[in-house]
Amino acid sequence: MMEINNINDVQIGIENAKQDAMPLKEVALTQLTQILKLLPINMSNIVEEAFDYQRIPKEYLLSSILFAYSNAAGLAFKMNALGFTNYANLFFTIIGSRGDVKSLAIDLATDPLNDYDSKSYTEYEKLKSEAENLDGINRKQLFIQDSTVEAAMFTHSKNKLSLGLLVDELFGIIQRMSNKNSNEGAVWRSFFLQGYNNKYIEVTRKTTDCYRIDKSYPTLMGSMQKEFIPQLFANGNLESGFIDRILFTTKLTQNNIMSAQNISPVVLENYSEGLINLYKYRLVNEEQIGIISTELKLTDSAHLKLMEYVQNLINKQQNLGNILFQYNAKMQISIHKIIILAHLINHTENDDYNTLITVETVELAILINEFYLTNFKIIIEENLSKQTMKIELDDIIKYAIKNNKTQKEVVAISNYNKSTVSRHWNKIAQHQPATRN
Repeated sequence: MMEINNINDVQIGIENAKQDAMPLKEVALTQLTQILKLLPINMSNIVEEAFDYQRIPKEYLLSSILFAYSNAAGLAFKMNALGFTNYANLFFTIIGSRGDVKSLAIDLATDPLNDYDSKSYTEYEKLKSEAENLDGINRKQLFIQDSTVEAAMFTHSKNKLSLGLLVDELFGIIQRMSNKNSNEGAVWRSFFLQGYNNKYIEVTRKTTDCYRIDKSYPTLMGSMQKEFIPQLFANGNLESGFIDRILFTTKLTQNNIMSAQNISPVVLENYSEGLINLYKYRLVNEEQIGIISTELKLTDSAHLKLMEYVQNLINKQQNLGNILFQYNAKMQISIHKIIILAHLINHTENDDYNTLITVETVELAILINEFYLTNFKIIIEENLSKQTMKIELDDIIKYAIKNNKTQKEVVAISNYNKSTVSRHWNKIAQHQPATRN
C-alpha cells in the first residue's frame, strides 16, 4: 500500500490509479505529451512541426533527437551519483511498419552532426592526398551505418569520445547474437554490453595490429519492422542482456493529412544550433585537454529525488516477472544516463553545462525513463501474449524432465490440461537428453 504523508501523495496515488486503468498506448501518449511540454522550445517546436508538415511520428523524432544528443555529448560529460559513474550513451530502436518514415526521423535529428561528418571526410581525403605518410592521419567520424562489428570497433578506436551506430534493421544483428555458431554475433554482444557500461574493449588479432579502447562510448539508433518483434523473445535473445538495454519506441502518433508547408527555417536553425553548441563544447575540451570528462553534479534535492526513484524501482522488482524484472534492473542504470542528457538538452542554448542538475531535470528524466518502460510493456502486450502459454509450459516441462517428475505433476502445478501437457512433453522429450537416477 502506498504511504500517504501529504496531499501531493494523494494526487500521485490518484494519477497512478488512473494510469493503471488506461490502455498502455494512452499512457504512453500522455507521457509523450508531458515530455514535449517540458523540453526546451527549440526541440518541442521541431517535433510538432515535423509531425504537422512531414507527418513524422512525434515519438520517432523524440528518440532520434535523444540519440543525436547522446552521440554529441560523448565522454565529455559524466555524473557520479549513488556510488556509480555514468555517461550519456544510450541504445534506441524505432519499431514500425514499412513506410512509417522511421529513416526520415533519424535523418532530421542527426542532419546537423552529419554535416560535420561530411566536412571531416573532405578534410581527411585532402590530408591523404597531400601526405607522403598516412601514419597519424585519422578520419573524425560521429556515425557509422550498417557496418560490420570489426569496422565499428576500429572506427571507435579512432574516435574515442563516441561512435553512433545507425542500423537500418537491427533484427539482423540480434539474430546473429542468438546463433551460437556466429562469432560475429558474440562479438557484437560483447561490444554492446561492454560499451553500454563504458568498459574497455580490446581487439586482438593474429595477422594485423591489435588495439584497445580504454573507455568505450557506443550509441545506437536502430529500426525494426514490427513483424520481427516476437523474435526478440525467442532463441535466448532476452538472456543476452542486450534487449533490455534498448529504449524501444512503438508507433503512437499518426498524421494522415498532407501539407504543402515545410518546417520553418527558424525552427530548423534553432534545433541545429542547440545540438551544434553541445558538440562544439565537446570539441574544444577534446582539443585543449584531451579526454577529460566534465563532472556534472546534482543539487541535494535532485540527488534525493534520484535516490527515491531508484529505491522505488528496486521495491517494484519483487513483484515483476522475469522479463520486466530484467528491464527494471537496466532502468536503474538508464535513469543516470537520461539525467545527463536532460541536463545537457536544457542548457544547450546558453552553454552553461556546468550548472548543478536540478530536481526538475531529474523529474523530466524519470518521465522519459518511464515512457520507454511503457513502450516496452506495449511490445510485450502485443507480441508476447500469444506465446506466453508455450513459453511458460515448455519451461515447466523441461524442469520436470530434468528432475524426473511426471506429466501428472506438471498438470497439477501448471493448470494446463493433460492433452496439452502430453503434446508439449513428447515434443520436448525428443530433443532433451534423458536424465539418470
